[in-house]
Amino acid sequence: MGISAYEDDLLAAIYDEDNPDGPDHDYFRALADELSAATITDLGCGTGILTVTLSGAGRRIIGIDPVAAMLSRAAARPGGTGVEWRLGMSELIDRDANDLIIMSGNVAMHILGNEWTTSLVDITRGLRPGGRLVFESRNPQARGWTAWNAPAEVRQTAVGRLRESATASQPDGNGIVTMVCSNDFIDAGHAVETTLRLQFRSHETLTRDLEAAGLQMDRVWSDWQRTPFTGTAAEQLMVIEAVKPAT
Repeated sequence: MGISAYEDDLLAAIYDEDNPDGPDHDYFRALADELSAATITDLGCGTGILTVTLSGAGRRIIGIDPVAAMLSRAAARPGGTGVEWRLGMSELIDRDANDLIIMSGNVAMHILGNEWTTSLVDITRGLRPGGRLVFESRNPQARGWTAWNAPAEVRQTAVGRLRESATASQPDGNGIVTMVCSNDFIDAGHAVETTLRLQFRSHETLTRDLEAAGLQMDRVWSDWQRTPFTGTAAEQLMVIEAVKPAT
């Protein structure tokens, strides 16, 4: 999984600033309530900005992430003591225990190749019959990577001025886009270059991958307001809800 960008302490410090609570989190919270989910795992939880807000009476919340710098912030945030934090990835999902497993942000796109296959198998094992996996992915038809090239600009952040730029490749034969980001924290005298690899998968590919892991594609939305996805190039987002069939 391409996680190197999140291992830097200063990048972790501005993660919430760049990824604030919003309509995506509202969607996940509403779905958890609609399902009356008693056990929820947030896979790739990052700093836990969404995870802690899923807590409720009689509800068990697990946050899993492979980056210690992110988890330390998650555990320290208000409400952090109400979550079980685990350092790792899908191998740490409790078996047959979850009503809902969430991958928010671009988590699913960071999981590449065979790791994606393994993660889906682990997720299936972790869901109770009738349990639901929910994640988002970018529609490759929208060619979102073309907007990811950004010239150097300076902005103010919680840790001082940041000069940043980014370049993104065209997708390779597997739909993987490589994004190189330059981050110069001017006031801190700290510069770091990070490389992210994200895999774009079509609706057809996601359906096939889910079925191979034992999950059934249920509903697909094109936005957080639950507009049905139709597969056009104008639709940038796919919000996937998949179900583990009851036995």
